[in-house]
Amino acid sequence: MTNFQVYRKTLSFSFIGFLVSLVALAILVGCAVAGYYIGNNSSSDNALIGLVIGLVVGIAIAILINYFIFNRIKAGQVAMMAKGVADGQLPDHVYHAGMEEVKGRFAKITLFFMVTGLIKSMFHQIGRGINKVGTMIGGDAGNAVTSAIDSGIQILLGYLIDCCLGWVMYRKDQGVARSACEGAVIFFKNGKTLIRNIGRIFGMGFLSLLVVGGALFGGFYLVLMQLPTVMANLSQAIIDFAAKVQWTDMPEFIHDVKILTIVVAAIAALLLWSTLHSVIMRPFILVGVLRNFMAAGKKELPTEKDFAELKSKSPKFAKMLAKDI
Repeated sequence: MTNFQVYRKTLSFSFIGFLVSLVALAILVGCAVAGYYIGNNSSSDNALIGLVIGLVVGIAIAILINYFIFNRIKAGQVAMMAKGVADGQLPDHVYHAGMEEVKGRFAKITLFFMVTGLIKSMFHQIGRGINKVGTMIGGDAGNAVTSAIDSGIQILLGYLIDCCLGWVMYRKDQGVARSACEGAVIFFKNGKTLIRNIGRIFGMGFLSLLVVGGALFGGFYLVLMQLPTVMANLSQAIIDFAAKVQWTDMPEFIHDVKILTIVVAAIAALLLWSTLHSVIMRPFILVGVLRNFMAAGKKELPTEKDFAELKSKSPKFAKMLAKDI
């Protein structure tokens, strides 16, 4: 199967996961609003307390939905992606098959998302070493380099975690922790081969931002240009709020409706692009990254010698490998 075929057949997971995220967000907002009105009906002094309590309850529910529902959908999607790129075929009813794949191993998959913290910590150790480049440069330029490296590492970590999850789903004959460790070994052992994924990740991401984000910005800007009164009222509202809270360093563009329109259009476009990229573009990039990762792992399975090398370099890795889950 080609990357696009695997992507197309597993895209339903992304849309369903997005709908679940929207439901979680709606519940969070609903709980906050309900808490505010309940507190306000009791006493105006209790309105803020009710808002905070409602927000806490909403956040707790959203976290549970994300942990037990969204993560399960994500695991099913990655499982089917891994199967598609490794075996070259997928069942007809991909979503149902993915959920069935996760169903029998959901307890272990839940534990996998717990050990991802250890994986992140292990790779952050590497990131701190790379960030010494920024420290050596020093000054604002050094800080900019460090910030860019941190951002890049966070993006790469997201893909690495998904690749490890794909390997965990593929290696059904052993525990989650060991499979996750094998995933880390595959990354390090085949770093030169997998490094080309960096170009794929950032190149396609930048192209997506340039084309899709640019089109969204143009659309939002044209719409907002037809609403000059709304933008003027927004500018005045921000100015009044700034005066009320004594916000002395308010950006100058707030006073210029034309520039404010550009800023609002850019923010709206960036937010919508981020959502669309996560739902539509990122899964396609992940399929390509996962194919290289799975091919490298299948070609040469990690050995005890490989584990020993990483254990000596990272206490976090040793701790995770010791877990029998």
